[in-house]
Amino acid sequence: MCRAAPPGSLGPVIEVREVSKWYGRIQAVDALTFTVRPGRVTGFLGPNGAGKSTTMRMIVGLARPSAGETRVGGRPYEGLTHPLTHVGALLEADALHPGRTASDHLLWLAQSNGIGRTRVRQVLGQLGLDGVARRRVRGFSLGMRQRLGLAAALLGDPPVLLLDEPVNGLDPEGVRWLRQLTRSLAAEGRTVFVSSHLMSEMAITADHLIVIGQGRLLADAPLASFVGDGTSLEDAYLRLQERAR
Repeated sequence: MCRAAPPGSLGPVIEVREVSKWYGRIQAVDALTFTVRPGRVTGFLGPNGAGKSTTMRMIVGLARPSAGETRVGGRPYEGLTHPLTHVGALLEADALHPGRTASDHLLWLAQSNGIGRTRVRQVLGQLGLDGVARRRVRGFSLGMRQRLGLAAALLGDPPVLLLDEPVNGLDPEGVRWLRQLTRSLAAEGRTVFVSSHLMSEMAITADHLIVIGQGRLLADAPLASFVGDGTSLEDAYLRLQERAR
């Protein structure tokens, strides 16, 4: 298991401040503002095209906001030294070099972030990949690629984690394992930000919800208050999206 985040080392908070993103004439994100705090699993919900992945990409510097700013621990991602030791992200499971082995992929990331070989062996074992460490990524199933992406996110033992649809390709055992992992990481005081389309999974994993629609913030609330008494997360979510439309 990863170590707990050192208190006050990064102040592991994700901040999105009045962020907008345009692609030509299409506005993907519209003046979005929210804060993701440590010690809980924050679910990020919205329909396809709502701007979830774009927002996560802006947080980790893979896309530049057209307006506004994003910060992690009070700093832009681009200003972090050895960023994998501050922020772990799983955004695109297919963003892997097909000719590299699982071990080589993680070693390359580790060397570029000042992380030792021992940690590579640890995350391979933690993710159940030690038996395929020397296999090339091109032969991996979607679930195995997803596990390798999670291994990369955990490699720097970061206090902040962003996971975009992390259960894609995982079997039921893997989904349960990931649920337990995210909750244990949050319990250690880390900031855990997870997007998902699976309402049933978010209902038993998330402590807090941020919901967007058409790039705009629709809700930022604890799960219990968002759902209310006698209402499923799916029903509450669909009603909110319908009102927004």
